[in-house]
Amino acid sequence: MNLQLMDTAAGAASGSWVSIALTFVVYGGLIAAMYFIFFRPQSKKKKKEAEMRKNAQVGDEVTTIGGICGRIIAVKDETESVIIETGSDRARLRVKRWAIGSVDTIHEDDA
Repeated sequence: MNLQLMDTAAGAASGSWVSIALTFVVYGGLIAAMYFIFFRPQSKKKKKEAEMRKNAQVGDEVTTIGGICGRIIAVKDETESVIIETGSDRARLRVKRWAIGSVDTIHEDDA
């Protein structure tokens, strides 16, 4: 009778380790799925936007994150800014590269 109790206790202990390991595998799978669904696409989008801002050049039509539309007339690499010209009155604004929301000019080498 004592032998049967020990055998049952050993079986229960190994079963609990299996359930704990399975729980870790399930949670690990959920965390990996959330990474690939939420975080990875966001980092790809940020990389693409940074590349777009870096490749902005003189003559490109841009829209800033504040909604100002204009054409780049000068690039200041030492201050990481660009000078844009807006409207028919040719008003000039200096904005930082991070403030460029989109480059509206399509280059032939991009297509």
